[in-house]
Amino acid sequence: MKLDDFDFDLPEDLIATRPVSPRSASRLLVAQGDGIEDRHVGDLPEILQAGDLLVLNDTKVIPARLSGARVRDGASSKIEVTLLSPGTDGSWQALIKPLRKVRDGEVIEFDAGLSATLEGRSEGQATLRFNLEGDAFDAALAEAGQMPLPPYIAAKRAVDERDREDYQTVFAARSGAVAAPTASLHFDQELLDRIAEKGVRFAQVTLHVGAGTFLPVKVEDVTTHKMHAEWGEVNSEAADLIAATKAAGGRVIPVGTTALRLIETAARETGEIEPWMGETDIFIYPGFEFKVTDALMTNFHLPKSTLMMLVSALVGRERMERIYDHAIAERYRFFSYGDASLLVP
Repeated sequence: MKLDDFDFDLPEDLIATRPVSPRSASRLLVAQGDGIEDRHVGDLPEILQAGDLLVLNDTKVIPARLSGARVRDGASSKIEVTLLSPGTDGSWQALIKPLRKVRDGEVIEFDAGLSATLEGRSEGQATLRFNLEGDAFDAALAEAGQMPLPPYIAAKRAVDERDREDYQTVFAARSGAVAAPTASLHFDQELLDRIAEKGVRFAQVTLHVGAGTFLPVKVEDVTTHKMHAEWGEVNSEAADLIAATKAAGGRVIPVGTTALRLIETAARETGEIEPWMGETDIFIYPGFEFKVTDALMTNFHLPKSTLMMLVSALVGRERMERIYDHAIAERYRFFSYGDASLLVP
C-alpha cells in the first residue's frame, strides 16, 4: 500500500479559510450505496434515522499559540510557542521558534502574567513548566494565547478574534486539544435539538486532538507509518449508549475521525465497546476491521494524510476516489473550515 495511492490534486481555491454562517449551512455530501447526493448539514434530521446514535467529541481547543520574549543580559528576543500536549507532571510539550535562542533553565515571558521555564528539549520539541496552574493558568492562557489554526489556514491569513468562536464546537467541555474536531464545527444548538426530535441520540466522548494530526506521512509504505498518540476517554455512559444502540439495531455514527478512532480503540481488545481511558495511537488504513462504526460524518481531508487512509478503510479506496472527484467537481470547500460528508459503508 503506497503513499501515492492516497494522493489527489486539489485546487488551491477550494481550501476554506473561514467557515460558513450559520454553521449548519455547510454543504453535506452523502455517500450511501452506489450513490452520491448533494445536501446541506441542516438536512441531517431528514437523513438520519430514529435509533441512530451520533458520537460527539467534547474536547475543547485551548488558545495554544503564544508570543513571548526571552530576556538575557538586557537584550530581548521574540519567541513563539505552540503548546502540543500536557505532561502528567504538570509540564507541557511545545514547539518553540527559534528554539536555539532559548537555553535550558531560561524563562520566556508572555502577556497576562504568564511565563514558562524551558526544562529540556528532545527531537525538536521543548518541555516547558509554567508559573501558573489550574484555573489561573487557564485564565492567563485565554488572555495571552491565540487559537492554533491549522497550517494550511494560518499560511493564508492571520488568526483573529472570530476564530475563538469559529474554531470551537458548541458542545466543547474538556480543555486539552490543540486542534478542533472539525466535523463537529457544523453543529449549532438548534440543529442538535432538531436531530434529537427525530429520535437520534448522542454520546459524548473525549479525544484531545494533538498537533500531530497535521504531520505528513513520510514513508512510502504507509503500513510502516507511526501514529502520534493522543489522550482520550470513553466513559461508562457513552459505552453503554453505544452498546445499547448496536444491540437495538441502530447505527453508531461518529462525528469526526477523532471520535471514530477513539471508539474503535475502546473496542479493540474484545471486539465490544467498553469504557476506556488512556493514550491511543491507533492507525486505521485499508484492511482495518471496524468493530463499532456504522457510518462517519467527516470533513474533506488532506492528500496523502492518515485521515484519507482512514476514510478509505471505511468505504474503500476506489469509492473514496469517486467521492473526492465529485466533491472537487462540485466545488465543495475542503479541510477544517470546509464542508462535510456523511459516509455510509
